[in-house]
Amino acid sequence: MEKEALRRPRRIVTGHNDKGESIFVSDGPAPNLLQPGGAANLGLFNLWVVPSMPAVYAGNADTAGADASITLSPPKGGAVFRIVELPPDSERRWDKQREVFQAYGNPEALDHSGSRHPGFHKTESIDFAIVLEGEVWALMDVGETLMRPGDTLVQRGTNHAWSNRTQAPVRIAFILLSSQAGEASGTPSGDKHAA
Repeated sequence: MEKEALRRPRRIVTGHNDKGESIFVSDGPAPNLLQPGGAANLGLFNLWVVPSMPAVYAGNADTAGADASITLSPPKGGAVFRIVELPPDSERRWDKQREVFQAYGNPEALDHSGSRHPGFHKTESIDFAIVLEGEVWALMDVGETLMRPGDTLVQRGTNHAWSNRTQAPVRIAFILLSSQAGEASGTPSGDKHAA
């Protein structure tokens, strides 16, 4: 299946000049796109990568430039800001999922337990998802919910899938934070609603 040319999102990046004044460093189409083989009109646009936390904003290096690699998971201890375009499920090559996740650099993320949808996967990250265009079903092992433009989801290291049951692509913005399973740290200090 031939790949469609995906519309690159506009990406504006700010920084500082040599006087310390704020400036626009770049303004143009996102330079970084991953379109895995066997996955027509599926694309991941990395808009920015934070290699480690706390993030450093000094300098004007482009962490998501055209030569930067794209992986499904954020770097250990880091974060990724990306836009994903998913085609309708009816156009996906589900038989190529293993190759797609290999292209993502995270073949271990693909669920091998025979889930109810072939797109199930899991990463060690907390993902903030915002639907920009179209609609998509968010699937968990138990349950699913329809998301439309403006809807948000906080995905906390769960096995999940995205099912586009329409005939048009869906665009979702993601902010992925590297994380790990463990004990919750409790109620944030100063929370007036704490029990």
